[in-house]
Amino acid sequence: MSSIDLSGTFTLGDRTVKRLGYGAMQLAGPGVFGPPKDHDAALAVLREAVARGVNHIDTSDFYGPHVTNLLIREALAPYPDDLVIVTKIGARRGEDGSWLPAFSADELTQAVHDNLRNLGLDVLDVVNLRIMFDAHGPAEGSIEAPLTVLAGLQRQGLVRHIGLSNVTSAQIEEARRIAKIVCVQNQYNLAHRGDEALIDKLARDGIAYVPFFPLGGFNPLQSSTLSGVAQRLGATPMQVALAWLLGRAPNILLIPGTSSVAHLRENLAAAELNLPEDAVRELDGVAMAA
Repeated sequence: MSSIDLSGTFTLGDRTVKRLGYGAMQLAGPGVFGPPKDHDAALAVLREAVARGVNHIDTSDFYGPHVTNLLIREALAPYPDDLVIVTKIGARRGEDGSWLPAFSADELTQAVHDNLRNLGLDVLDVVNLRIMFDAHGPAEGSIEAPLTVLAGLQRQGLVRHIGLSNVTSAQIEEARRIAKIVCVQNQYNLAHRGDEALIDKLARDGIAYVPFFPLGGFNPLQSSTLSGVAQRLGATPMQVALAWLLGRAPNILLIPGTSSVAHLRENLAAAELNLPEDAVRELDGVAMAA
């Protein structure tokens, strides 16, 4: 048994995935723009992830753009039968690396075809619709028009399952009246815990919740409590943050990213970390202090 088997599994659409996966975003260049500084190292990380049992990889064709999908294809195709690749559409990159909404029917359709071509697939397992009404987080507004386009691409057989990213509870409810939603990808971590009630509701409905930025992302979480717990347990802060998320709810799927094989191994070892009850209580308090 590989260490990540200890994280357990969850049903994503019609596929069973291990709860500890891998996010490919950091394989692109600085700011998720341009090629990696070390092409061979990026391939090695992807191959190591799969070799260690990862069967859920998160990506997007707007990472790079096109960079991470081409790396995934070069490193892993022909793909293992159990590998689930989840991608996302709804954004594009400006020439300066900026993140821009891409919600029109033509843009969404082109994005699905770009993902298919660059990953070398005939059908995408899961496509998350990334909502870009506000660059800083979820913002209210109807998502019916773009989701209807994605649902149409699903009916054409290009997409198996649909997920949502950067959304509010109201948008999720609206979406579920249009299409079956298998996962929600929002920011959530020890300090950023606005989705507490949503996670529990999705768990009851059998929908996966995929938190991004488990340590704060571009602005890493600085927490003396987290550092202290990690030191006491002989673990890294990221391992503790990931273990806390695994313990938070059974429908949470993790996609920590890294461009280093050593860091990948450290992250996957989080599945072996059992947090004592006193440590969990301390960590639960980080949100109140943040």
